[in-house]
Amino acid sequence: MSAITHEHEHDHDHDHKPTGIKRWLFTTNHKDIGTMYLVFALLMFFIGGSMAMVIRLELFQPGMQFVEPQFFNQMTTVHGLIMVFGAVMPAFTGLANWMIPMMIGAPDMALPRMNNWSFWILPFAFLILLLSLFMPGGGPDFGWTFYAPLSTTYSNDSTALFVFSVHIMGISSIMGAINVIVTIWNMRAPGMTWMKMPLFVWTWFITAFLLIMVMPVLAGAVTMVLTDKYFGTSFFDAAGGGDPVLFQHIFWFFGHPEVYIMILPAFGIVSAIIPTFARKPLFGYASMVYATASIAVLSFLVWAHHMFTTGMPVFATLFFMYCTMLIAVPTGVKVFNWVATMWRGAMTFEVPMMFALAFIVLFTIGGFSGLMLAITPADFQYHDTYFVVAHFHYVLVSGAVFSIIAAAYYWLPKWTGYMYDERLGQLHFWCSLISVNLLFFPMHFVGLAGMPRRIPDYALQFADFNAFISVGGFLFGLSQLIFVWVIVKCARGGEKATAQVWEGAEGLEWQVPSPAPYHTFDTPPEVK
Repeated sequence: MSAITHEHEHDHDHDHKPTGIKRWLFTTNHKDIGTMYLVFALLMFFIGGSMAMVIRLELFQPGMQFVEPQFFNQMTTVHGLIMVFGAVMPAFTGLANWMIPMMIGAPDMALPRMNNWSFWILPFAFLILLLSLFMPGGGPDFGWTFYAPLSTTYSNDSTALFVFSVHIMGISSIMGAINVIVTIWNMRAPGMTWMKMPLFVWTWFITAFLLIMVMPVLAGAVTMVLTDKYFGTSFFDAAGGGDPVLFQHIFWFFGHPEVYIMILPAFGIVSAIIPTFARKPLFGYASMVYATASIAVLSFLVWAHHMFTTGMPVFATLFFMYCTMLIAVPTGVKVFNWVATMWRGAMTFEVPMMFALAFIVLFTIGGFSGLMLAITPADFQYHDTYFVVAHFHYVLVSGAVFSIIAAAYYWLPKWTGYMYDERLGQLHFWCSLISVNLLFFPMHFVGLAGMPRRIPDYALQFADFNAFISVGGFLFGLSQLIFVWVIVKCARGGEKATAQVWEGAEGLEWQVPSPAPYHTFDTPPEVK
């Protein structure tokens, strides 16, 4: 009996949340943790972005201008690591924490204390990674893909710190993924059947399974790098009976599902926004679910398309070429369904819709360049050029990052209780749209003309295009300061948001007040 009374008192205490730093350090509330993930991701976005600014400053003109080649390599490496593991993934996790419980009618995430822990180890992981840059010999300089032997035989002393920080990031991802799966599996409100879940919930559910399957593979890869470098093993050293190409197989077996981990939640966001502003239900809901699942399965069968130039057997290159072309089909189904949703809809063009529309067009451009890269003989020409850089930045910047920005505008009124400044948001959109294309589109041309990736200098014929690209980069970086101002201004106050916020919005999260109360759904809602 005393246990029950104690429980009751405990519940009562939770109505008054602790204040100050303690609230954030010890919170188990999914909204607080979601907010911390999102703020952390924004901070990392600017740190990773400042490294990209160093890269673009060096490449503004030919010749060695500002930084040493080795420092340039540290910038490309850490920029990639921070943007992938520090910006895009934590932003999606923050959105999952905030929105999934509200979307399925759950009171919180299933494992709230693990939720706190999976966030709070992240700042330490990135502190370790960033501090490695200040070690004698510098930070990791072998590319975010850390190919052996660059990361083993030829790497500097900070490699152990890099390995440790990647392990911590992986632990955080696995815990977050377990939490998402258990929450969605066990905590849906009565009537919220599998095929009634919002697509953002579905895409995250499938993403979480991908994370659990591939993060241990990454952990294995970094551990083998660690033992090859410090403990005399020869996993990737031919002299000791190992194979450096084996590293690439292990890495990309993680790495390719990973890039789908970074885009599936984006598909979920766009599938929420498009129907709202087209004022029509999503076209082909079931096919969207099946397409997401197909992408997840196929993502395990395409990894060696990153390795066409390693001298694989012809049969293997054919297999990976065909599988890579096949994975474009469910992605095409999604694009078709978004367009069909908008067909004859009563569309309005608020900022979330603008970013979602830009996502569809620009992500599709990135998808087409991906199909070009899938063609083995053509890839012999594209491989390791700026064409590849253009491809994956179209799908990750105008794809994943634009979807995160769209989600922020879409849900900010629900989070803060105030409408954001629409005119500032539109300014942010147009500045971002123009600059992102000035930044990444010319990379296709210099890449096709043979400009190699990850090199701090280039031949004179690439000078004009690189100047354009760098200006686009500086403008894109500056444009994101408008975004920060929009968020700060919105958090401070403004026009009151209604519970529904958007006229066409449907779903449980639009039935709770704005701002969403600290505890939603103490008794589960009934889903009709």
